[in-house]
Amino acid sequence: MSMSLRDQLLKAGLVNEKQAKQATKQKQKQQRLEHKNQVEKDDTQRQAALQARAEKAARDQELNRQQQEKADQKARIAQVKQLIESSRLPKLTTEDYYNFVDEKKVKRLSVNALMRDKLSRGSLAIVRHGGGYEVIPRDAALKIQERDPRRVVLLNTSTEEPDADDPYAAYKVPDDLMW
Repeated sequence: MSMSLRDQLLKAGLVNEKQAKQATKQKQKQQRLEHKNQVEKDDTQRQAALQARAEKAARDQELNRQQQEKADQKARIAQVKQLIESSRLPKLTTEDYYNFVDEKKVKRLSVNALMRDKLSRGSLAIVRHGGGYEVIPRDAALKIQERDPRRVVLLNTSTEEPDADDPYAAYKVPDDLMW
């Protein structure tokens, strides 16, 4: 049979009989006054516990949101990687290069005449992948751009008609110009 806390304290010698009776009397007096509404109940501990529970719930919710964002970011990175690897064109080893700008530096990629034409017209695009660059079709580049716009290095838009207020409209750029 389990003993009450009062009996356990008495047996251990931490309190004497007089102190135990005084504590019991004080507790009964407090309950009587609360029952008669002469003294307000002490709700500070209960309110502190409720506040702590609410803060913990908010903190847990924030941590869950951060974990969900990390998981979403990983999923987007995996989707981009899969899009690039499934739609990239084979690398060429020709003496003909296509020059493009990436982060204020001129980079070059080996291409043939057909690829150069499609890159300039915008039906092919150049993306960053694994420390290098890959050439992919426009549709895949647009999907990648939705998920991670920093990966798309070059995606030309086809502009057939010149702007109305372009001062160089009279000067046509030759098709065979290479830089």
